[in-house]
Amino acid sequence: MGLFDKLRAELIDIVEWIDDSHHTLVWRFPRYHNQIKNGAELIVRPGQVAVFVHRGELADVFEPGHYVLKADNLPILSTLAGWKYGFDSPFKAEVYFVSTKQITDLKWGTPNPIMLRDPDFGPIRLRAFGTYTMKAVDPKALLKELVGTDSDFNSDEVTELMRAIIGSAFADLLGESQIAALDLAAKYRELSEDLRKVVIERVDDEYGLDVPQLYIVNISLPEEVEKAIDTRSSMGAIGDMNQFQQYQMGQAMLSAAENPSGGGAAEGMGLGMGFAMAGRMMQAPGMAPPGTADPAGTVPAPGTVPPPPPPTAAIWHIAVDGQTRGPFTAAQMADGIASGQVTPATSVWNAGLSGWTIAAEVPELAAHFAPPPPPPPAP
Repeated sequence: MGLFDKLRAELIDIVEWIDDSHHTLVWRFPRYHNQIKNGAELIVRPGQVAVFVHRGELADVFEPGHYVLKADNLPILSTLAGWKYGFDSPFKAEVYFVSTKQITDLKWGTPNPIMLRDPDFGPIRLRAFGTYTMKAVDPKALLKELVGTDSDFNSDEVTELMRAIIGSAFADLLGESQIAALDLAAKYRELSEDLRKVVIERVDDEYGLDVPQLYIVNISLPEEVEKAIDTRSSMGAIGDMNQFQQYQMGQAMLSAAENPSGGGAAEGMGLGMGFAMAGRMMQAPGMAPPGTADPAGTVPAPGTVPPPPPPTAAIWHIAVDGQTRGPFTAAQMADGIASGQVTPATSVWNAGLSGWTIAAEVPELAAHFAPPPPPPPAP
């Protein structure tokens, strides 16, 4: 190979970028010390823009198409290089290809919780995450502000910047909208579009980037707040709490009755639940507590002495497996004796006794243990 053939081989006659990546934003044509031949072909494919740079200054920009590089289609470069009357020799210039297609599957999220004042829960912390797409719309601004002399610039190098911008814009948007936390899920689409517009305002002019799509996938509350919401929802589904508690106690009593091997502990638990249920039933609407009269609502005549208040009913306690149960009224004790939960050997106590006494030795209770009368004689 002769000297002239070697020199011709070092000249570049085709400038192009076959992009097989999915996240590359800018790629510099590897010219090194080679020169671009006069009349060389420039091929810019769809989704690309070619930018010529001469000695650190941005020159001509080429949209998608097929070009033959001459002085007439390189006006800015001709001026910068001093080609007053055109040129016939090879020239040196850096060529950057900028991808203008959308880069998809990019993710964003709030690195730290956002503090807000909610009308339902007061001060709360919110986190959010989502996806977005990005594309270059102003190659010169992108090269000037972000790329510099980088020969291969991809989306990963601008992801952290975009996440910070989206997170900051999202915090501002939530603060201005003042939407209650429980209503945010119904506003995802509206908030996503508002957030996209705010982000575009911050990255378009300064960095030459566009965000064609941006979505809020989830806005989450702290775990303890979510548990409180679940608890409130469960209480609302239960309805009448008194009826629910009575149902629960009834189910527990059935379980205790079906498990006779539970021993003294099961008997004590059944006795306590039975007394508790009896107390709740007597507190139901329309039922007066034992030992009280239905008030007449009349005013005594002048000079008359009102009747004394009824005597206070005795309050009883019982001992089951070394533990004290109660207090119980006389009626509840009678029910317990009738059901066999209180036996003659059960230890009982009330304020009128000097100490714990077995039920059979207490006059008020002993009558309940008397044997039933024999059947009447035959006629």
